[in-house]
Amino acid sequence: MHVTAYFALLAAMIICLAGAVAALFALWRNDYGRLGMIEKGHLLATAGVVLASAILTVALWQRDFSFVYVAEYTDTLLPLFYALTAFWAGQAGSLLFWMLTLALFGVFFAVSPAYRSLSASTRHAYWLFFLVVEAFFLLLLTGPSNPFLEAVPPVPEGRGLNPLLRNPGMIFHPPLLFMGYAGFAIPACLALAAWLTGERASFAAAARNTAILSWIFLSSGIILGGWWSYMELGWGGYWAWDPVENASLIPWLVSTAFIHTAIVERRTKALAKTNVALAVVTFVSCILGTYLVRSGVVESLHAFGEGGVAGPLLLFMLFALVVLAAVLLAGAPFFADRVKPLTGLMSVPGFLVILAWLMLALSVVVFLGTLWPVFSKLWSANPVGLDAGFYNRVCLPLFALVTALVAFCPLMSWSEGVRDKAGLGLTVGAFVGGGAILYGLGIHLPVALFAGAASIAAMTTVAYVFIRQRHARSLAGALGAYIVHLGLALVTLGIAFSGPYQLNQEAVLTPGKTMEIGGFKLTFKDLEFEENKAMAISRAVIDVTRDGKPVGVLTPERRVYTGFEQPFAEVSTIPSLGDEVYATLVNATEKKAASLKISVNPLINWIWIGGTLMCIAPFASLRRLRGKGE
Repeated sequence: MHVTAYFALLAAMIICLAGAVAALFALWRNDYGRLGMIEKGHLLATAGVVLASAILTVALWQRDFSFVYVAEYTDTLLPLFYALTAFWAGQAGSLLFWMLTLALFGVFFAVSPAYRSLSASTRHAYWLFFLVVEAFFLLLLTGPSNPFLEAVPPVPEGRGLNPLLRNPGMIFHPPLLFMGYAGFAIPACLALAAWLTGERASFAAAARNTAILSWIFLSSGIILGGWWSYMELGWGGYWAWDPVENASLIPWLVSTAFIHTAIVERRTKALAKTNVALAVVTFVSCILGTYLVRSGVVESLHAFGEGGVAGPLLLFMLFALVVLAAVLLAGAPFFADRVKPLTGLMSVPGFLVILAWLMLALSVVVFLGTLWPVFSKLWSANPVGLDAGFYNRVCLPLFALVTALVAFCPLMSWSEGVRDKAGLGLTVGAFVGGGAILYGLGIHLPVALFAGAASIAAMTTVAYVFIRQRHARSLAGALGAYIVHLGLALVTLGIAFSGPYQLNQEAVLTPGKTMEIGGFKLTFKDLEFEENKAMAISRAVIDVTRDGKPVGVLTPERRVYTGFEQPFAEVSTIPSLGDEVYATLVNATEKKAASLKISVNPLINWIWIGGTLMCIAPFASLRRLRGKGE
């Protein structure tokens, strides 16, 4: 099976290269009669990738340790669903999943009305770029990152999955990120194709659904990753600005900028060239995220490390940027008479452009901060990374400004000026009044106060437009957008207060002893011990009360997994929409003394609620194209 899977990938790569060459010749000769052959070739290549993926899945299921990859990430004690998630636990498997998702996105797009609405020349150009992208990933999988290496002789037992990855988040977080990354290949290839051929239909319209779906997947992956980090102590709360976390945030920021400037193009025909550049840069930033996690260029708690793919990924990013510059130059004459001027900044397009610039500025800050240890090697023998304080000082004010823009943008006109003065007055009142109330409640940190006021203003605006404007309720696209903005406001509210106003306290307790934090009284009841084949567990049992009334029971655990000497913590929480109590068992002794770390996190759950809204609402914005363009 090792050979079958490998040659399936090799054949898929050859087919993709042949299809790209065929598309290039068709464009060169203006002969578009072989489109069907190219499309069938892509289906055949996809079948090869699906076959290889199925073989790896079966090998993981059966714990076939003749596969080196299976032996490295599973063992016989691992539950089946974690064994299957090992598909994307390692570098080779995750790249195969990346490729599988990319191929399936290509298949679904090829049968969509958006694809059929394009001219034959644009479709050929699209396949030229898309098949080259696929061939590159297949080159990695058949070269430096082969998931089908055979262990000779087979090992009797695997190493097992890293205990940090044994979490429900592992089932969804990585694949959602890869689906987001892969999906953005289609807008990028479409943008290059449409600009190269002078396509009359808007590529932004054709790529709209794919871009939104990819954004949903990427957003969902990030939110779930934050929740996973929050529940796995040692990963730094819900967001530690770890390079791996930053790697997925950069394409999210750039793609958010692209989605908003694409709205301007679809409505006003402006920013056409900007959107081509942003679509490609979004995809390049996805490759950058892949590179940061797999290159070993920056240290991280959960990076894959260097595995021979860093150089090819870096070269591919440079190649893509060169292609972008060349295509923008080559296609400029087609669009010389089509470019429309942008309206003033005091308008919806103006606000969307400002929002896009803020998103891009954030992405640059995160990029520079993530690679700071690499840059600082130029002048320092002991380069160090930037801590979370740097990111918080720079990024939180910019996020607060984004929320403020979201609050006021719906009240502006598409041409120039304010469209709804009554709504503007209400939103300004909500901003000022909300800020005053928060100040009176003791929120005095300037950034938290501004972010909280902006969140209240944004929620007020959404409620106002839902009540006053019929299209906000009846048009699916508008409904989805406004709910996303509502979710953003809730996320901002949670971020503004859960970090700066978090309370922390550590204590060593024995049964019967108590501690107090943030108005909660915690009574340590007992320390339980449990052992099975897979792990040994120490579990603290803590009763929590507030004002004499029971609130709940905390049961943080400390686990030592078979085959791993290092203990791992499993946190325990008492969920709340206000102050959430969060407990970690740092250490435990046989004499039942427990070292505990207790936190009180205000409004933390509004991050997950708002994030969930942001991930679900965009589905309402998906719509079917009618004929040519939109």
